[in-house]
Amino acid sequence: MLQWGESGKPPALLVHGTGFVAAVWEDVARELASSYTVYALDRRGHGASDKPGAYHFLDYAEDVCGVIDALDLHDVYGIGHSAGATDLLLAANLVPGRFARLFVMEPTVMDPRAARTGGLDDESVARVQGTLRRRAEFENADAVFARYRAAPSFADWTETSLQAYVRHGFTTLDDGRVRLCCTPEIESAILRPIYEAMEQVYLGDARGNPFTKLAEIDCPVRVTTAAKSGPIYKEMARRAVALIPRVSTLVFDDAGHCVAQEVPECVVKAVREFAK
Repeated sequence: MLQWGESGKPPALLVHGTGFVAAVWEDVARELASSYTVYALDRRGHGASDKPGAYHFLDYAEDVCGVIDALDLHDVYGIGHSAGATDLLLAANLVPGRFARLFVMEPTVMDPRAARTGGLDDESVARVQGTLRRRAEFENADAVFARYRAAPSFADWTETSLQAYVRHGFTTLDDGRVRLCCTPEIESAILRPIYEAMEQVYLGDARGNPFTKLAEIDCPVRVTTAAKSGPIYKEMARRAVALIPRVSTLVFDDAGHCVAQEVPECVVKAVREFAK
């Protein structure tokens, strides 16, 4: 867990997307700390958190509920990105009355009313398995930053956000090299349920499909998309809007999927506007 701002203010809980860490919220959290006690967590499988091997959507939602209970938070402003946004949506149903509002950026959502049978198609299986080939170790943090700064996925990230990811998303080995905390093996396991949700074939585990409960969320929700993001993110946002009762929408112009790390000032402005 990370905290910005003094205790005693209204709580805001920030949840990152797959592969990242709590610290990538630095730009957003620092600005919100003038009005909120801002908390962010490393999701399971990421950063300093445990790597238990169980990575279903309800596992993450229950982790969020555990944080809320441990910190005794009430009237929480939940702010989440991608699969982390999904954590908040599902947690809201598990702890009714604890969230004041949810601001969710391109959540991972399936529509259980349009569920399909079967498993992942070949392309998605290849993408999940392709994660295993991701480079996990580097000579040092500077080498990581140089590599990621040049990568298209991180080209539009602010300096602060990328430095935070490099600093907190890697662990230093005995020989001085650094290694991803969310290893390729872990990320591949995390991604499988996400791709299943994308393709409308997610069944969950023994607890069932949690997306049937989105219709019972009892607080206002703003679902946002980004103009430069991929079509699947917009499609999943549409699914969320169709399921959630008290919902409104927003589009971030000239931004991609990682909007909070690309244009944090726009996210802060939108988060404050929704609070009004």
